[in-house]
Amino acid sequence: MLELRKISKRFGDKMVMKDFNLVIPEKKILAIVGPSGGGKTTLLRMLAGLETIDSGEIIYNGESLPLDELEKRNLLGFVFQDFQLFPHLNVLENLILSPIHTMNVAREEAEKKAITLLERLGLGAHKTAYPYSLSGGQKQRVALARAMMIDPEIIGYDEPTSALDPELRLEVEKLIVQNRELGVTQIVVTHDLQFAEDIADEILYVNPKEVGK
Repeated sequence: MLELRKISKRFGDKMVMKDFNLVIPEKKILAIVGPSGGGKTTLLRMLAGLETIDSGEIIYNGESLPLDELEKRNLLGFVFQDFQLFPHLNVLENLILSPIHTMNVAREEAEKKAITLLERLGLGAHKTAYPYSLSGGQKQRVALARAMMIDPEIIGYDEPTSALDPELRLEVEKLIVQNRELGVTQIVVTHDLQFAEDIADEILYVNPKEVGK
């Protein structure tokens, strides 16, 4: 279980989050729903170590985690809204880049793990494909596989259905539910209430005025 206590974050003069508290249930899907400006994406970025936390406490399974070590801890694997795949690298190369260069994983080991993940996500035939040739749903699955390469405790999705048609939306929904069945803790940031209701065990509604007050 992950617990956030009195988390605060400011960008310049703007208080994005103040004394924010949250309990994230283990092996469940938590959907965070609300309009832009509510700090939803910032929360994921802080847990992934991509943004600093100004103050507060993060407790994981009873252990208080140093706020400046979240990136090293690989607590959260981030599936970006725009996927952020490297266009000059093929699918396999996109997956193995971080483990090899930031975690010192041997290339052979990284490739073996990447291929296993791609097979599981129905992308085994696309390992040498480049991002431009993939559909939106395929890119989403590649981004998910890349997040899973670091063995995160939690997977966080930033607007995973943004700009997807209904068929691809359903595909992403199935993937997230499948991960829950495998015991993966997940946080889904979305403005799509219906999508949140379809997948989530718990839904947190955020209001920018309340989160940043």
